[in-house]
Amino acid sequence: MALGFFSRLKQGLSRSTQKLGNNLTSVFTKRRLDDESLEQLEDILISADFGPEVAENVIESFRKTRFGSEVTDQEIKQALAEEISKILKPVTVPFQPNPDLKPHVVLMVGVNGTGKTTTIGKMGQFFTDQGLKVMMVAGDTFRAAAVEQLQVWGDRVGVSVISGKPQADAAGLAFEALKRAKNEQTDLLLIDTAGRLHNKSALMEELAKIIRVMRKFNETAPHSVLLVLDATTGQNAIEQVRIFKEMVDVSGLIITKLDGTARGGIVIALAEKFKLPIHAVGVGEKAEDLRDFSAEEFAKGLVGDTVQLSTTEVNVDN
Repeated sequence: MALGFFSRLKQGLSRSTQKLGNNLTSVFTKRRLDDESLEQLEDILISADFGPEVAENVIESFRKTRFGSEVTDQEIKQALAEEISKILKPVTVPFQPNPDLKPHVVLMVGVNGTGKTTTIGKMGQFFTDQGLKVMMVAGDTFRAAAVEQLQVWGDRVGVSVISGKPQADAAGLAFEALKRAKNEQTDLLLIDTAGRLHNKSALMEELAKIIRVMRKFNETAPHSVLLVLDATTGQNAIEQVRIFKEMVDVSGLIITKLDGTARGGIVIALAEKFKLPIHAVGVGEKAEDLRDFSAEEFAKGLVGDTVQLSTTEVNVDN
């Protein structure tokens, strides 16, 4: 029987959950919530990549509501899950193409190695399965592997992939793809881009050119700019968001490789710092391992699914 997504998410977050859970258990086995234990809790949250701002906010909340009380590790996990859910709920925004645009143009950005090209393939399959007409553009023309990877996904899901010669002009490809997508009444146009962050100025120029050239055909394009982040990079993901926000108007985040890290807390740090919509998370290689982000499911998956969130009812195996 196939695992439901919550089960896969829980499995994917197991490293993060284990690290966080073990640390909480070691500190909060029937003890009073005093200054010393709050300081230890803050250290635990920071070491789990929640970031100092989130850690401080959580500690202040605990100080106001539970200070001086005797608490168990389970009670702390329960309270922590509710705090996490509260932070994540405002940024929980599933991505859905606008049916009035035809095509809804999505520029996918991110550094090489984040799983950007694979994410485009997964999105292509997901929306094709929903009955939408999808087209993909192999705009990372400097990496032959990226072009081949996207073509494999295109063949697999029956989606057209627009590609050019090695090191072809990505802006020209995007322009031609946009024209073709418009003519063919395509619902969703997914454009891959290069991610050579070591040469930031060249990358910035290339992304600006892609947008500028597309706007000669459609002045509203791109309609979404999605930044793909690798959770295993931890706090470095914050710097990546900052840099890409300087280059382009990032409209939302997709976070991949949560199954390969103990740094799942970075999702909370990103939500608190940037307030950008988190559209989806990835917990594996298969297409169904990329799913809409859910604040409640993430909070339960990270802290441990024995908690019961009082804020809303959670369907744990949707």
